[in-house]
Amino acid sequence: MALLELRNVSKIYRLGGEEIRALDDVSLDIDEGQFISIIGPSGSGKSTLMHILGCLDTPSTGTIRLDGMMIQDASSRQLAQIRNRKIGFVFQFFNLLPKLNVLQNVELPMIYSGIPARQRREQAMAALRMVEMENRAKHRPSQLSGGQQQRTAIARALVNDPKIVFADEPTGNLDSHTGELILQMFSRLSREGRTIILVTHDPEIAAVTPRRIEIRDGRVAHQLDPTLAGLNRFPTAVS
Repeated sequence: MALLELRNVSKIYRLGGEEIRALDDVSLDIDEGQFISIIGPSGSGKSTLMHILGCLDTPSTGTIRLDGMMIQDASSRQLAQIRNRKIGFVFQFFNLLPKLNVLQNVELPMIYSGIPARQRREQAMAALRMVEMENRAKHRPSQLSGGQQQRTAIARALVNDPKIVFADEPTGNLDSHTGELILQMFSRLSREGRTIILVTHDPEIAAVTPRRIEIRDGRVAHQLDPTLAGLNRFPTAVS
């Protein structure tokens, strides 16, 4: 069984008398440990797909199975609990709280989980060690470089040991060298068995992932998937 299964998923918005299909009958399987990019231009539906996969939104039609659990009809509260236990997020603008130090920022997801303070500190330091940021634990975000802030955000995403980490344009606010280092870090985390999904409009970033899914007009336009024997494949990176 795949870690994530989407079957005939659509997301429909109605503006006045007009129906807008942000996602249109999408079916996907994502296995544990895969390193994937979802690529497409602005308005293609890739962000909507990330919101559905990441339990930030629910589909209008279709079914979703995450780690063996059917979740398409989950309430907002249930989705919040699923996100906290099973999903980590990394965003372009880091989303660190400026008044908290690095360690406190990484601890935040565990506070919402009700984990005791001592255990929170131990897990947060372990996550910071994974991204080589333990020596910056007492620094505030304003004292860090962009790359260090993004590594802190990655540690925060990892601290609850999620099944999946979503990274939405994770290098978009970084210089090219620092962005490459962040992508190398995601690649290493994937080799260690974590499921990583990058969302990007940039084909050069998508090219670092073994599997690439192109979204256009709310549909899966192409896939490059080494695990499929010639099905739904294209030979080069998305252009």
